[in-house]
Amino acid sequence: MNLEIIYEDDFIIGVSKPNNMLVHHSDYSKNVSEEASLIQLLYSQIGHKLYPLHRLDRKTSGIILLSKAPEFVAEFQQLFYNSKIEKIYYGLVRGYSPQELLINTPVKGRDSNVYKDAETHLETKESIEINIPVTPYNTARYSIVKLTPKTGRLHQLRIHMNKISFPLIGDPKYGDNNHNHMFKEKFDCNNLFLHAYSLEFTHPYTNKQVILKTPFPNHWIKIKEAFKWDISIK
Repeated sequence: MNLEIIYEDDFIIGVSKPNNMLVHHSDYSKNVSEEASLIQLLYSQIGHKLYPLHRLDRKTSGIILLSKAPEFVAEFQQLFYNSKIEKIYYGLVRGYSPQELLINTPVKGRDSNVYKDAETHLETKESIEINIPVTPYNTARYSIVKLTPKTGRLHQLRIHMNKISFPLIGDPKYGDNNHNHMFKEKFDCNNLFLHAYSLEFTHPYTNKQVILKTPFPNHWIKIKEAFKWDISIK
């Protein structure tokens, strides 16, 4: 399997990660240790090791940046730590979500009992009601949301959408099982609808402005066509 490389220079590579793929194996991924990770696949594809610069959940699709050498990592990671990279995600959620909302509920780390500040800006792009019953209602409502995280906590967007009662479709941990089941039964779709759409930043070595975008996966296109939905992405 060849991964789509959407950006490359002397320092970094930007790759479009599919749903349900680990970026790399860790102590938390022992149950899927036989699956090839994104790092392993890229090594086979381009012939040298790469170093992830930020997190992307296994179930989330979209753009991820990787460094070509260890000595470049710190400069790029400082951009993430200091919120100098604008990250835009899109999600499909249950219900008619608010037109705009700032979510600032603290989020707990996987390996810690400490809650850390977390901030996400939400903007609803489209909403729809479909004539498919989902318990306990006779119809189902969904919204496309643009999510701009200002922090990078583990599962931040998934947790935040759950906290405001508009969970992401296809989320097995923080989602709505009734809606997830309907998508599987009616559309044969079991993927998480969370896509890391774009990154924008000033390159720390070239000082050039970099804007990267990655296409939506097939399950997004499938649902767009099934719902006859004119999704506007900006």
